Amino acid sequence: MSIAKVFEIISSSKVSFDDAIKKGIARAADTMTDITSAWVKDQYVEVSDGKVVEYRVVLKITFILKSAPKATTSKTKAKATK
Repeated sequence: MSIAKVFEIISSSKVSFDDAIKKGIARAADTMTDITSAWVKDQYVEVSDGKVVEYRVVLKITFILKSAPKATTSKTKAKATK
């Protein structure tokens, strides 16, 4: 069984929505491992003087949580030292 977590990020690019998506996922992968998917929740642009100056996306990133290390009990520790 695996457990997944979803977190939301906002990424931007001066080039395109596609570039903003790729940059966002790459940045998320710098700090998170086991990313399995991304959903583009929203996209919008920043406009200045009637021209698009920046593309922005809101991404929902899904990654798999790693299993926690098994805790050792005092009985286990005692057996190991004998």
